[in-house]
Amino acid sequence: MKKYFAYALGTFGHDAFYNTLSIYFMMFITSQLFTNSSDSKMVGIVTSIIVIIRVGEIMFDPMIGGVVDNTNTRWGKFRPWILIGSLVASIGLIFLFSDYFGLAWSNPLLYLVLLAISFLIIDVFYSFSDIAIWSMLPAVSIDNKVRTNFGTASRLGSTLGAQIVIVIITPAIMLFSHIFSKVPFGQQTRAGWMGYVIIVAILCTGGALITCLNIKEQKNLIRSNTKHTTLKDIFRAIGHNSQLLWIAASYFLFAFSYVVTNSLLMYYFTYRLGNAAAYTWVGVITCILGVFSVSLYPFLENLIKRKAIYVGGIGFMLIGYVIFLLAGQNLHWVLTAVAFYFVPYPLIFLATLMTITDSVEYGQLVNGTRNESVTLSVRPLIDKLAGAASNGIVGIVAVAAGMTGNAKPSDISAHGIMEFNTFMFYIPIILLIIAALIFYFKVTLTEEQHAKIVAALKKKLNTNQTTAENA
Repeated sequence: MKKYFAYALGTFGHDAFYNTLSIYFMMFITSQLFTNSSDSKMVGIVTSIIVIIRVGEIMFDPMIGGVVDNTNTRWGKFRPWILIGSLVASIGLIFLFSDYFGLAWSNPLLYLVLLAISFLIIDVFYSFSDIAIWSMLPAVSIDNKVRTNFGTASRLGSTLGAQIVIVIITPAIMLFSHIFSKVPFGQQTRAGWMGYVIIVAILCTGGALITCLNIKEQKNLIRSNTKHTTLKDIFRAIGHNSQLLWIAASYFLFAFSYVVTNSLLMYYFTYRLGNAAAYTWVGVITCILGVFSVSLYPFLENLIKRKAIYVGGIGFMLIGYVIFLLAGQNLHWVLTAVAFYFVPYPLIFLATLMTITDSVEYGQLVNGTRNESVTLSVRPLIDKLAGAASNGIVGIVAVAAGMTGNAKPSDISAHGIMEFNTFMFYIPIILLIIAALIFYFKVTLTEEQHAKIVAALKKKLNTNQTTAENA
């Protein structure tokens, strides 16, 4: 139980960091730094920088996985990267959510250069931490039930971390704005945002430290079937793992749809409902439902298996989208839509995570060697790719729809609303349907299939070991 709790605390801070960066950085840029229509050029440049860096860095994620796989220290191969990555990324986050000592206005060019450098450092070191913390999962056990328990604990922590951000961000920013900037409670300032971001940085680094002090890798015959991972091995491990590729294709469409809608949700409350404070209820609802949903996963996996969880979960999300489209500006119906839309998300994530984890052994059987971090790097890679695309879309949609600065719902034109709805609702609906079809028809790595693969691996490795001993 102690180990499960320690893992959960690490992913709690980890996802609080991720949601802050992926969902709210563009909100900070458009609501605190560049708030006038004349600043749209700067918003566009910042958006372009983020997308270019994220897409460029994403290509190196499998290589980062290779570095982690090749790491050999007295503390194992995962823990050093979890701690170092979280610490450096957290420090960078504090700089990112600032005006760089006024350079945003006094020297915009230098500001953009420093922002690009900061974002690149954050992205690289967060990638090391992200890949390491999730690729520990196949290293703690090869038993499906134990993996499910660790996976459930880690997802419970990450769900709470991600959703607690939604609960506290608005009141925290208002509180720190009141304390540091001496403005009436209810207003937001850059100092208020900074206070909130420092809290997130502490949670991220502290959680990583607790995980590193309490979780160790398991040593067994199957895990010993590794070798130094070369650049060729990295792409071979991914390219020859057909199940991993199909899972990745489906999950990308799902993650992109979810992140785009989630990133635009705060804009929905601010510029469509005109009730930014009510956004806190989204966090309350998703926190409660997240705990319930994740806790239910082991039972559902035993009852209906992962494929049904994944496809059925997407069906629930589609119901949420329909309610969203019918809700208009009715807060109660909007929150109902949020509930339907969010409750299956942790379940779908866990079904994906556990299937990718099982694809480590699938790839090991196909390729002849074990690549834990390279294989598990695919899921964070997809999340960041989805986040990068979302950052780009959010900046463009916010400017195009007129949802910047102190604009009111009455200021948003019918054309602006249509553009906003297209990206927040219509496109995600189509992509989610495609994602469900891919997973249903192409992903064949079931729980039963994985058990057969593990048995085949044990037999093969035992035979090889016996042959080597007799030679």
